Amino acid sequence: MITLKSARELALMREAGRIVAEVLSGIRQAVEPGITTADLEAVADRIIVGKYGAIPSFKGYRGFPGMICSSINEEIVHGIPGDRVLNEGDIISVDVGVIHKGFHGDSAITVAVGEIDAESQRLMDATAEALQVGIEASKPGKFTTDVSKAIQECAESYGYSVVREYTGHGIGRNMHEDPQIPNYFEPRFGRRIRLRPGMTFALEPMVNVGDWRTRVLDDHWTVVTADGKRSAHFEHTVAVTKNGPEILTSL
Repeated sequence: MITLKSARELALMREAGRIVAEVLSGIRQAVEPGITTADLEAVADRIIVGKYGAIPSFKGYRGFPGMICSSINEEIVHGIPGDRVLNEGDIISVDVGVIHKGFHGDSAITVAVGEIDAESQRLMDATAEALQVGIEASKPGKFTTDVSKAIQECAESYGYSVVREYTGHGIGRNMHEDPQIPNYFEPRFGRRIRLRPGMTFALEPMVNVGDWRTRVLDDHWTVVTADGKRSAHFEHTVAVTKNGPEILTSL
């Protein structure tokens, strides 16, 4: 069920969101050739648990083993942190969730590992832009389908495709709440849900260089592009306010 957050609840979600933003800032600074995804997990642990005494949203969620999702190159989402070493030229998506005082924050970035090729940089820039236009479309009176359409049109203007099997989502006291917000639009969706002040959701375009289709690896978690081409992922938790959208997962 969609719930409208009170001013106090939004304030608590801002606190959770700032912790998430701090974790991602620390991880961005830590990413370099030779580091492992377990090293990035340790950054998250040090800030989420060690500094703030908060709870990592992902660890144990439906059995997921890590605090972060670390997805490299053709991996889209839900990569499991471990002993994999990052190499020069890789790109890595890092997704982080935090529970703080009963509320969730959720955000993701894609980071270059050293020097990357021009196509990978263009992909990252396009995905970050798709997230931004989705946020800008999240205004009172608009519909969730307006947000989906804005994201899709931005990504496809670069010649890329948006993943369809995984979507943005409502967020608050639970990690996943209504409404679902796909990163693409089809007329059969209708107008969907009108946006109202107090709604909070996580927008997360996942954009592929090639086809939008995906598959899941044998670990039953890591989602990859079906054609093996690279993917990027950016995400923010956003609140709809009477003055427009507010990003809750920023410093």
